[in-house]
Amino acid sequence: MIEDAVAWVLLAAVAAYACAGGTDYGAGFWDLLAGGAERGRRPRWLIDHAMAPVWETNNVWLIFVLVVMWTGFPVLFQTVFTAMWLPLALAAVGLVLRGAGFALRKPTRRLARRRVYGVVFAVSSVVTPFFLGAVVGGLATGRVAPGTKASADVWSNGTSVIAGLLTVAATAFLGAVFLTADARRFDAVDLVGYFRLRAWASLGVIAVLAVVGLVVTDDDARYVHDGLTSGIGLALVLVAAVGALATAALLYRTATGWARVTAVGSVALVVVAWGLAQRPYLIPTSLTVSQAAGASTTLRWLMLVTVIAVVLVGPPLVLLYRLDTAGALQPLTEADLRRTAAGREPESP
Repeated sequence: MIEDAVAWVLLAAVAAYACAGGTDYGAGFWDLLAGGAERGRRPRWLIDHAMAPVWETNNVWLIFVLVVMWTGFPVLFQTVFTAMWLPLALAAVGLVLRGAGFALRKPTRRLARRRVYGVVFAVSSVVTPFFLGAVVGGLATGRVAPGTKASADVWSNGTSVIAGLLTVAATAFLGAVFLTADARRFDAVDLVGYFRLRAWASLGVIAVLAVVGLVVTDDDARYVHDGLTSGIGLALVLVAAVGALATAALLYRTATGWARVTAVGSVALVVVAWGLAQRPYLIPTSLTVSQAAGASTTLRWLMLVTVIAVVLVGPPLVLLYRLDTAGALQPLTEADLRRTAAGREPESP
């Protein structure tokens, strides 16, 4: 049915944002933990150059998710934004501050101001994915239903906290994997090992949080828990786990290009598994896909616009990502990093 097709489009868009936006959030996470001005100079310079060409583009997926939600599933949009307005507002503020901090840090010459903008960017890169994950966790518990009033309980419960932490850990994993690849591409040998170690550490944290999450959701989000521990949901989670382990092995063998593919695949599969685990519900167990869907005519037009958007916008996005990963947009050399380490501004490419 048409509403099922639109639901698949929504899930695919969420997965795309989790991977593309998640990589950027992860870079901000490692920016936060890079250390002081001298110790963190090289990692932060690599983060700036790795993110600069595509960080704004990645937010296209978030806009697409919101458009599909309010157009295709207005009841879902109303329910979520009514019951979860506070964490979503905090995530939105973090999103704006993150972009402002990143954009203003690079051209700023005064060290004190650069530090302020850097802190704003880095902290917002952690806060935003945490609250987005907390919203997903709150929906999974079944505490939200059409007509539910906003309250702290719907997004500050155990499942929400675990989901938020898992989201942050997943973004850190993606960010570290992509930064490892970028460091290798720019021949920054010391940063290859630096970010590879952090990718492995992130994977370990994800594993621990996943085990804790299984225990918490067994009682707090039973419907989604059952969907993720049986049937196709379990199969996808196991494939995602294999992909994550393959990523760790590929990083060890310095096959960083393929490591990016397996890392993105792992995160995307987990998102799809979550979506399938709660079918036929958009909000377990109170709102099904058919109950949340808008008028059939609206859904048909939405699908048509989606197809047109894929045809018109898809190829440029693919080209942009390809040029970025190939280093054609903003080349950075080891000499640039040495100048930065010495306290001098690198030459503009």
